[in-house]
Amino acid sequence: MFPHDVGRDIGLWIDERIDWMNANLGFFFNAVRTLVSYIFEPLEAFLKWLPWPVVVFALGLVSWALVGRTLAIFSVVGMILLGFFGLWESTMETTALMIVTVTMCIAIAVPIGVWASQSDRLDAILRPILDGMQTMPSFVYLVPAIAFFSLGNPPAVIATLVYAVPPAVRLTNLGIRQVSQETIEATESFGATSWQLMMKVKIPLAMPTIMAGVNQTTLMALAMVVIASLVGASGLGEDVLRGLGRLEPGNAFLAGLGIVFLAVIMDRNTQAFAKKQQESLGVG
Repeated sequence: MFPHDVGRDIGLWIDERIDWMNANLGFFFNAVRTLVSYIFEPLEAFLKWLPWPVVVFALGLVSWALVGRTLAIFSVVGMILLGFFGLWESTMETTALMIVTVTMCIAIAVPIGVWASQSDRLDAILRPILDGMQTMPSFVYLVPAIAFFSLGNPPAVIATLVYAVPPAVRLTNLGIRQVSQETIEATESFGATSWQLMMKVKIPLAMPTIMAGVNQTTLMALAMVVIASLVGASGLGEDVLRGLGRLEPGNAFLAGLGIVFLAVIMDRNTQAFAKKQQESLGVG
């Protein structure tokens, strides 16, 4: 018989370490949870407070400016349909979740990607970590979220952030490394400091690749919406989960359709923004 007791002992040891961390580092986890709540809840309330015509008009205007008439019409019609389906508030909740998560991903991923682009050692350390993060089943990210942050929107934001951050780190690193050596040498010959070289040359030239990473991060975060609802995330994912739990496939389908609408709108707009960056830099 296989000695399965060893695995049980390891599981108990992990449980004890988690209990120890909650007992001794609970103040830190509570602070993180409170910080996320302070950011998320006012934004969610603001989006719900905005009149729906304002949101629809603004989204249509942005889509028209970035992509064109077709996406603008799709965005307007899609958002109006979500209102008719009774999913407007859920859509605003999911939008708030996406804004907070993607903003935090960018704030974390871009500095790490920049640092990795300047350090081959850090790049070598990060690569297997990012590989593991991208191959790990998405449900696994819920385990530490629940263990350290309980239930609700904050653990959902944190789990989604950890799941969605790798593409932005990778592509920030890649984009900066792809800046031509000739451009770097020409800039250095004019006496530019390392800070000026990074902020005024490398990052601007890498921006199309960085935006591609932001696009992938956004879509991965949106793909986590339904799974995040298992730990208490509000929004369209919660509606899908509720529809499945109550054997109401129609309601679950409509909420899923809302997620598709948001995915298409976010994907096309971020792609268009990245393309405009390429055109402005003459690299597209």
